[in-house]
Amino acid sequence: MILLYIFITIATIFIMEGLAWIIHKYILHGPLWFLHQSHHTPQKTWWEWNDLVSVSYAVAAFFLIFFGAPTLEWYTFIGVGITLYGFLYFYLHDIIIHRRVKVKYKFNNKYIKRLIRAHKKHHKHLGKNPSEAYGFLYATPKYEVKDAKKRAK
Repeated sequence: MILLYIFITIATIFIMEGLAWIIHKYILHGPLWFLHQSHHTPQKTWWEWNDLVSVSYAVAAFFLIFFGAPTLEWYTFIGVGITLYGFLYFYLHDIIIHRRVKVKYKFNNKYIKRLIRAHKKHHKHLGKNPSEAYGFLYATPKYEVKDAKKRAK
């Protein structure tokens, strides 16, 4: 049973990335642009209206865990997966990419550099459309940062 719970948790993280991509492209850059727009414009406070999207995921995860935890229902682990996805999102998107938490660092990791580059391409356009790179935890190799030494050859 524990292997099933681990599988559900990990599968949920992957499914969340797909759902987040779809929601980001078709809903946040669509009917909920009025919320998401705050993420594409400079803010003077720590809060963006776009943060309500993350809060809605957290509320869903809370209820799945709260109601499932007493008897360890399978949907408890969907809530755990959503929560873990939220932590990954916060760390990679809010701390590393947007530096909403001020931490000094420089990454040499190809994965991190690719995420940062893809997200910069996404934010290149300040309007609702056009845009690209809607994922949060995965960026296609198209956004690979080429090594300067390799380019010189």
